[in-house]
Amino acid sequence: MVASVWRAVRGTGTDIVVLHGWGLNANIWTPVITPLAQLGTLHRLDLPGYGESPWPDNHPVDFNSLCELTLAALPERCHLIGWSLGGLVATELALRHPERFHSLTTVASSPFFPAQADWPGIEPHVLNTFAKQLSKDFKRTVERFLALQSMGSPHARDDVKQIKEWLFAKPMASVEVLDAGLDMLATVDLRERLAGLEVPLLRIYGKLDALVPTTVAEKVSAILPSSIAHIAPKCSHAPFISDPQGFIAAITPFLRQHKP
Repeated sequence: MVASVWRAVRGTGTDIVVLHGWGLNANIWTPVITPLAQLGTLHRLDLPGYGESPWPDNHPVDFNSLCELTLAALPERCHLIGWSLGGLVATELALRHPERFHSLTTVASSPFFPAQADWPGIEPHVLNTFAKQLSKDFKRTVERFLALQSMGSPHARDDVKQIKEWLFAKPMASVEVLDAGLDMLATVDLRERLAGLEVPLLRIYGKLDALVPTTVAEKVSAILPSSIAHIAPKCSHAPFISDPQGFIAAITPFLRQHKP
């Protein structure tokens, strides 16, 4: 494990690691820390370049480095849970190193985020707009992205307020890291390789998600029929914030089933 990646550890038993999404930090998991730590030893990481994890000077700021640096910070074997961009990283790690993971859970994530003619996702102009605005006012740009993530949630305003508190309680990522993260969301495509995934996969989606539409669930089920899809009914892009109890109810049997 590398020391440069910030972590908080709680609980005992099988290791469980949670990875946050673009622009955020490990605080985002606050609503589900206690119940997850009752299922095993919970490791919350600030991804490299985010929160209290500095991006090392000797690595290019790209997806490959993000994955390598994250892998180096993980326990020897664990259940891996990744939200949004964190789900993309988690999927890549499970594809590269299946022997390191008991299971993989992706939350409001996709093997390919941009919308295309035959693939539902984020409209490319949305990502382009955020990328252009980053250098002008990156704090405001991240706030706007948070608002987009909570859109559709029954308590969107409260969600955004809470997420902002968690976000600004730690150092903000640099413009370079944020820009690279948007580039990853716009370009990384794991669809072809996903069919070869050897790790048990649970996919949790928010029915009201404005960024990862639930039609993605059907597409991924066609690629990997052995995986399980759960659609959280009254949730947008962060089901573990919109409905923490529903999130834990969905993930608990899966983690227990694949306990070593």
